[in-house]
Amino acid sequence: MSTRRQHFEEPTLNRSLERGIEILRAFRPGADLLGNGEISERTGLSRATASRLTQTLVEVGMLEHDRNLRAYRLAAPVLSFAHAMRAGSPVLNAVAPLMQTLAEKLRINVGLAVSDRDEMVYLESVRYNRRVSLRNVVAGQRVPMELTSLGRAYLAVADEPRRRTLMAQFRERRGSGWNQVRDEIKSAIRSVAERGFCSASWQPEVVALATPVVLEGRPVYVLNVSVTTKASMVETESMLGGPLLELSEKVKTTLAALEVNRS
Repeated sequence: MSTRRQHFEEPTLNRSLERGIEILRAFRPGADLLGNGEISERTGLSRATASRLTQTLVEVGMLEHDRNLRAYRLAAPVLSFAHAMRAGSPVLNAVAPLMQTLAEKLRINVGLAVSDRDEMVYLESVRYNRRVSLRNVVAGQRVPMELTSLGRAYLAVADEPRRRTLMAQFRERRGSGWNQVRDEIKSAIRSVAERGFCSASWQPEVVALATPVVLEGRPVYVLNVSVTTKASMVETESMLGGPLLELSEKVKTTLAALEVNRS
């Protein structure tokens, strides 16, 4: 999935820094090595600019250069940033035990994610299911916003201008399949408004429910629970909807207490 951006005009931004970060964003699972041409295509930067910035990123240790293949890969310090973020996050330290408890009690998977542009990024993922799974979700993994319960729960509470922008991007990306995806998103938004959660099954035999956690002064967090099952969506919602909403209330209470202790 492309992360290309069309412009870099924000006057308050440091353009070189922003462009350098765009280059780091270009690396995704399945794209271990990227040449300057591929980086240029993914970021919208000129090839000359990409070449200059990749050299700088190599010098400061963020990228490694494979001279034989004339390509770049992410360097180890990038991983250390993710570790520092997770280890030092008061939110994850407070919420992860609640997720673990629910996962163990019901023998299900529990996740916490936030939005990043047109995708959702897992902050934490407790995988309790012992069966061989079709996917192995870990912290830092991205999933499509428009197809997943996580993303649709986020869209249900996103402000109208952002939701409109995102829907336009999804329409362009999904082409002939857009009408069905659009209707599913609208149904999910109604479900969140009426029941507090929405559900989706974008992977075979995997049903997921998600609910947004909205607190003033914080990003929108989204909790989800999922299970590999042959049961119907209605049966799975009946089993997991209540526990998911109970977890959401516990998370809100816990995060509100963090704010009190911080003030």
